[in-house]
Amino acid sequence: MNSSFEVFGLSTGIISPGNSITDRVIVAAKQTCSGFLEGDILVLAETAVATAEGNVITLSAITPSNRAQDLAARYKMDPRIVEVVLKESDSVVGGIPGFLLCMKAGTLLPNAGVDASNAPLGCVTPLPENPDHSALTIKHAIEDQTGARIGVIIADSRTHAMRLGCSGVAIGSAGFTAVIDDRGRSDLFGRKLEVTKRAVADNIASAAELVMGEADECTPAAIIRGLGMPIDDQTGIESISAEECLFMGVFRKNAPPL
Repeated sequence: MNSSFEVFGLSTGIISPGNSITDRVIVAAKQTCSGFLEGDILVLAETAVATAEGNVITLSAITPSNRAQDLAARYKMDPRIVEVVLKESDSVVGGIPGFLLCMKAGTLLPNAGVDASNAPLGCVTPLPENPDHSALTIKHAIEDQTGARIGVIIADSRTHAMRLGCSGVAIGSAGFTAVIDDRGRSDLFGRKLEVTKRAVADNIASAAELVMGEADECTPAAIIRGLGMPIDDQTGIESISAEECLFMGVFRKNAPPL
């Protein structure tokens, strides 16, 4: 991996259901950084991808269940949003005012990824149904149109335990190794690393978030150029079970079921 790289934010205009996000980012890349080049990593905001795929839910069409109403009262939330969160979650493990802490597809996240930010008024956007498949589909489409072999990340913004603010997290990837295993390498003093793995895709997503923003920037994509990451056909991001996670493991041992 190279010691320096460039980051280019891609302004695409507002993405609506049915729009081709591939066409939008190709045009934006031509305007911003001379188009896609071999080895580029494209980072896309999950909301833009979900919206383009038509995964937008109108809250007025939602009828909250009794459980949704109970949780909404407990955590001061819109019962309709809680109902969507329940349908998107594998389980709900807790919450604070405004948010439910959920398990979904092997990850722990607030509100199961359901987001009203950057969604049309009166709507929410769940996460893309299959982020890895979305990343692979977009990768192939861009490669077919540009001839440049690239990697693709679908990124979300997440908070982290005991830290203020959000950073990028990769929820889907295609075209490169998302987690690099450094176990067995030596540190500065010759000790063998025993547990260290580098969350490469998450780190790239965070770098992209700096130029993509979270508000009205209308920049739901970024190109990371010059990393020197080998491009291949890998998809997916390695995760661990809740029992192996320090934070979730401790929480589950001490928290009553919700």
